[in-house]
Amino acid sequence: MATYSSSSSSSNISIILLLLLLSLLKLALCEIEIERETTEKECKKRWIYIRKLPPRFNLDLLGNCSEYPLLGNFCPYLANHGLGQKTHNRSHSWYRTDPLMLELIFHRRMLEYPCLTQDPFSADAVYLPYYSTLDALRYLYGPEANSSADHGLELFDFLQEDQPSIWNRRNGHDHFLVMARPAWDFSQPLDNDPPLWGTSFLELPEFFNVTALTLESRAWPWQEHAVPYPTSFHPPNLGLLDSWVQRVRRSKRSSLALFAGGGGVSATPNIRRSIRMECDNSTSNSTDASGGYEKLCEVVDCSNGVCEHDPLRFMRPMLQASFCFQPPGDTPTRRSTFDSIIAGCIPVFFEELSAKSQYGWHLAPENEFEGFSVFIPKEEVVFKGLRILDVLRRIPRSRVRRMREKVLELIPRVVYRKHNSSPGLRAKKDAFDVAVDGTLDKIQSRLNELVLLPI
Repeated sequence: MATYSSSSSSSNISIILLLLLLSLLKLALCEIEIERETTEKECKKRWIYIRKLPPRFNLDLLGNCSEYPLLGNFCPYLANHGLGQKTHNRSHSWYRTDPLMLELIFHRRMLEYPCLTQDPFSADAVYLPYYSTLDALRYLYGPEANSSADHGLELFDFLQEDQPSIWNRRNGHDHFLVMARPAWDFSQPLDNDPPLWGTSFLELPEFFNVTALTLESRAWPWQEHAVPYPTSFHPPNLGLLDSWVQRVRRSKRSSLALFAGGGGVSATPNIRRSIRMECDNSTSNSTDASGGYEKLCEVVDCSNGVCEHDPLRFMRPMLQASFCFQPPGDTPTRRSTFDSIIAGCIPVFFEELSAKSQYGWHLAPENEFEGFSVFIPKEEVVFKGLRILDVLRRIPRSRVRRMREKVLELIPRVVYRKHNSSPGLRAKKDAFDVAVDGTLDKIQSRLNELVLLPI
């Protein structure tokens, strides 16, 4: 009797364990199904296929990092998947980032994009991981300078020969790529003889349908859109981002204005020269601390590229200034625009093309720019004698505080966070996320237009 009871008890326990196991398995399957349905819902119209390109179009180009003497050796900036080397060994968020590495940074982030698909025909967009800027170096600084109109043709030939149905499905309208230079550097007319600076990639009819994310865009081509220059700040978790924002908010603004950059020393009238002259005169002649500021204007000389990979040179002064001047240079925009936002320094623009006409995804719609920035037409300064510092001093302190709060709100949107960052930080859209969302919307809008076109 005892033996029978023991056997029955063991059998009951086994049945209970089996039922429990089945219940757990059912629960796990339910959770998987819920997660799958959630992913399907969140990724609706957001699926991206990464086009498989031969290494000669991306990774092999990294091996040429020391082959262009006129450019300099950019091998050190390949570290940390394009973020560059840390500013110091104990740094968790600050790197010596070169803007040329945006293509590598973007490619690494795309590999952890949550809505990737292995089926190109179910994708809403196709990403081309082509390092166009690095490939352009052979035309800009290398032996193929006289063949710059050929830049991109090799890629197009590959897309036509290898699985052409991926391209032909929508004739390239659903494809996009990143170009880590201003669009002007890829816009040389095809018939220029002799060739001028730049390549003709964006002038090739073969790529007219492809969306190009450039560091600066031109005003007219619909397929171009500007994305922020990479700064040196790449936090890996939400805590480090929040602590930086709090530091920026608490920072004492002892200077009214700051100019960090080169140029402005020639005798030819231009906005940079006007800024330097006004800053130099105000520093030497001002005896009062106007408006509570210890300095009216400060200049950080970044001539000869001394600031490019050393954020300490300009970030500390930017943290202490209320306004940061962003005059155009060789191109309308400067990386300094985004450095100043990271530092909570209100940007002062002198051309609408510097930001207002380019960065609507990341900064603000054109009609909302005055909420976080100041616009002073450069012609009023250079040719009519308008004093910039007088304009800034007349802005009420209450409005300055409101503008700075708007700048602080922009920080997460212009930061390229570190790859493989924490879940908490991933929940907050950064420059990459905003760029991808904007690209998907742009492609979908274009495809909708094509459907409505009369046959």
